[in-house]
Amino acid sequence: MKLLIFTDLHGSSKAFDKLVSKIKKGRPDAIICAGDLTIFGSGLKTLMKRFDAFGIPMFVIPGNHETEEELEIYSRDLKFIQSIHLRAVLFDSVLFIGCGGGGFTEQHAAFEQSEKDFASSIKKIKIKNQRHKVVLVVHQPPSNTRLDELYGYHVGSTSIRNFIETHHVDLCITGHIHEDEGKSDKIGKTKVINPGPEGQIIEI
Repeated sequence: MKLLIFTDLHGSSKAFDKLVSKIKKGRPDAIICAGDLTIFGSGLKTLMKRFDAFGIPMFVIPGNHETEEELEIYSRDLKFIQSIHLRAVLFDSVLFIGCGGGGFTEQHAAFEQSEKDFASSIKKIKIKNQRHKVVLVVHQPPSNTRLDELYGYHVGSTSIRNFIETHHVDLCITGHIHEDEGKSDKIGKTKVINPGPEGQIIEI
């Protein structure tokens, strides 16, 4: 499956144009946003409509600039966009697990509250077909990687890292730390990517 992945767009028209170019050239099967489409929700509904017009399934989580409620309300009238915040959604051969929000603390309460459900979803699809892939989409990065470094400190979530280390996750898409945009790392066999606002086309 070919994915266009991005994060922290913050309403940038320049970055949006870059994404449009990648969509037209790369023809992805799905679009994944790891949060912060806007600056504090400004123009969120209009921006979501622009993405919906591509006619490509899009899975999105809230960052810290939009709320879960906003994404839910605006996506109801859209055909191709779905919020996967605190959800596990199987699309073709890929299970997408989403958790938005988070800040700069080690613990991520919302993620921890959903861990059992996430783990159960992974177990079910792996029993059904071992070839299914698992993609974790989170706004706050897992701790102690190249993607959670800020001013010499690691500010990621140990909750998310522990989950990755414990369960079968093929790919983790994250954002939040603008200074680490475009970087990637590995936790065991799991690749972790911060694709930045201009995005990347990847195969999973």
